[in-house]
Amino acid sequence: MKNILVIGSTGQIGSELTLELRKHYGENVVAGYIPGAEPKGELAETGPAAIVDITNGQQIADTVAKYHVDTVYNLAALLSAVAESKHRLAWHIGIDGLMNVLEVARERGCAVFTPSSIGAFGDGAPKDMTPQDTICRPHTMYGVTKVTGELLSDYYYTRFGVDTRGVRFPGLISYVTPPGGGTTDYAVDIFYAAARGETFRCPIQGGTFMDMMYMPDALRAAIQLMEADPSRLRHRNAFNIASMSFDPEIIYGQIRKYRPDFVMEYAVDPLRQSIAESWPNMMDDTCAREEWDWAPQYDLDTMTRDMLEKLKQKDLSS
Repeated sequence: MKNILVIGSTGQIGSELTLELRKHYGENVVAGYIPGAEPKGELAETGPAAIVDITNGQQIADTVAKYHVDTVYNLAALLSAVAESKHRLAWHIGIDGLMNVLEVARERGCAVFTPSSIGAFGDGAPKDMTPQDTICRPHTMYGVTKVTGELLSDYYYTRFGVDTRGVRFPGLISYVTPPGGGTTDYAVDIFYAAARGETFRCPIQGGTFMDMMYMPDALRAAIQLMEADPSRLRHRNAFNIASMSFDPEIIYGQIRKYRPDFVMEYAVDPLRQSIAESWPNMMDDTCAREEWDWAPQYDLDTMTRDMLEKLKQKDLSS
């Protein structure tokens, strides 16, 4: 990677990944955004930015040509719960948009990173230590677009030789970017409530386990995979990566070690609960560990302590 375009650079992952990439690759990282979601602050000040709507193939091609882009991080997507209420838009962004990126990559010789998700699995997949290669029959539009994206990326690699790569992200927890409508976002909201001293109303029922990951590990995975030796990669576009798995009671108990007065109540959201129940409890990430040396650096306790400390330093009044 030398010249990089991040599409969706102001989103939940993109805003942090763009800055992390600039630490490694300097100003050769272009922040792609859509009008109304312009880069601000450090993101705007540390490198170039360009209007790149993923549904506009010509816009992507022009930006790739202008900045001599050799690697595209495609992070444009609607998150799980939002995608259920806007299913046609979720497909248009997630699949029509991906096709635009892949076509430009085919014509220009770019590598492409497109994240998948634990949402790619469905009720038929094993819940515990979900294998790398198993049945994927999701019943959400979010999951359908993720499985389709994995297959489409595989096709462009095998048919056209496009260097496509991706991971199945767990739920991501961050102190930088606020939640954006994902099923696992309760695990971010709970930290904000604890930091503010508020009672947390949990939308996910106790006993519902899901894979989670601290954002610094997720960013490192996205960069490490794209830097990996391609000759070692047997899987490309759907690597399971895992870090920790917990239910609301476990994360609540962990936070109470450091905030003993913190209170959680349940206010279960039927839509998010049904989505969560279709997802794995924890994925088996053996292939990622063997093929590109993936290993998380944070566990539940180290993440909890860091989240609470970082949020204590933020202005949470808004």
